[in-house]
Amino acid sequence: MTNSALFLVVLLAALVLVVAALLIAKFISPHSNNALKGEPYECGIPTRGNSWVQFRSGYYLFAILFLVFDVETVMLFPWAVITKNAGMQGLVCVLFFLIVLTLGLAYAWKKGVLVWK
Repeated sequence: MTNSALFLVVLLAALVLVVAALLIAKFISPHSNNALKGEPYECGIPTRGNSWVQFRSGYYLFAILFLVFDVETVMLFPWAVITKNAGMQGLVCVLFFLIVLTLGLAYAWKKGVLVWK
């Protein structure tokens, strides 16, 4: 079996399994047509007034920065495992990666994104 045929078999199997799981879930899940299901609520407490509330963009920026540095940590684990085999080129690449992320952190710090008000 060639690589492309194997790829097509795996892709077809993945599609069949996903569609089968969605169909099974649709058929065996309980259904009820209740008007209250469409109501917005939080923690079981009915809302008062308009449910569309604007949030400060600082929350989103803080979350994005968390994700960036979380991904940085995940990217450093494989490098730490192969650090002996990577040589000088691997060290330079990781240092460049860390410098770019440090500059991003310094920029966010300077803009006041990390200040929680």
